[in-house]
Amino acid sequence: MSSPIEEYGNGQCVDSQAFELADVVAAGQPRVLRGLCRDWPLVQAAYQSHSAFAQALAALDSGAAVDVLHLPPEANGVVGYNAVGDGFNYQHFKVSLTDVLTRLAAFSRSQGVVPGVALQSALITECMPAFVANHRMPCLPAAVLPRLWVGNRVTTPAHFDVSHNIAVAVCGQRRFTLFPTGQVANLYIGPLDFAPTGAAITLARPDQPDFDRHPRLREALDNAVVAVLEPGDALYVPPLWWHQVESLDVLNGLINYWWMPPPPASGMDALLLARLALHSLPAPLRENWRALFEHYVFGDSDAVAHIPKQQRGVLGEQDSQGAATLRERIRSAL
Repeated sequence: MSSPIEEYGNGQCVDSQAFELADVVAAGQPRVLRGLCRDWPLVQAAYQSHSAFAQALAALDSGAAVDVLHLPPEANGVVGYNAVGDGFNYQHFKVSLTDVLTRLAAFSRSQGVVPGVALQSALITECMPAFVANHRMPCLPAAVLPRLWVGNRVTTPAHFDVSHNIAVAVCGQRRFTLFPTGQVANLYIGPLDFAPTGAAITLARPDQPDFDRHPRLREALDNAVVAVLEPGDALYVPPLWWHQVESLDVLNGLINYWWMPPPPASGMDALLLARLALHSLPAPLRENWRALFEHYVFGDSDAVAHIPKQQRGVLGEQDSQGAATLRERIRSAL
């Protein structure tokens, strides 16, 4: 149903020193960048063994606390909501990177179903500042700071980021399934302001589709593109593209780079603000925002029919207090 993500340079190993990112960004389409970071020391360690990678990562650990999700075995590694939808299916901890690696090593030796562990979005300048000296990303300005993601077999459901993104696999395999922004109506997206990843996620399972429950998911999958990254491979994900990320090994590591800050968050004021925030963006990015506005603001279909009324948050009917809270949120953003 899906097709492969197009590979820059016909799948040839990308020369990180000569690679120009501007053309890829201007096209507004995802691209696999094979081998972009294959010479990184962490990647070379990963090709030796998982243990070598873990030791190399631990050697960089500053001891700073990082955010870690712990999913019970029954979650099957999928980050999401609890059974009734009023909370999330994980516990949240703040520990050191070395503590995370120790826990992952113990789980990797287990023969049964193990809990999911996901270190998420740790700012590398804080948790392992020595990384930057020997792991360069020449196609990005130094001001674009890398973030670390480490875990076992964990799946983050389809969601989008408002920024450009380059994701680099540094250990294990990661499968990325991407959907154009316009597939929003076919992905059964949950609440915008109450999501386990901080970004709204699909309530359907693209990797285990239930077409009786989510019939429109079939069209989304027909428009999906997929890539599996090996250590050293990178993927460019344009802003507002939905992407599901599956970690496929007992130890996985990923470094990502986000850049371009989000635009600022009632009729004429909204029109003027939207023009100020969006009109000067590149054409592909404007089209992505157009799809979201059409779905959530101008569309004729009920964009929230699949979300229980009590869980619709800012997408639900607002009483006077709720409207006042939302206005204050927008005022604070400005």
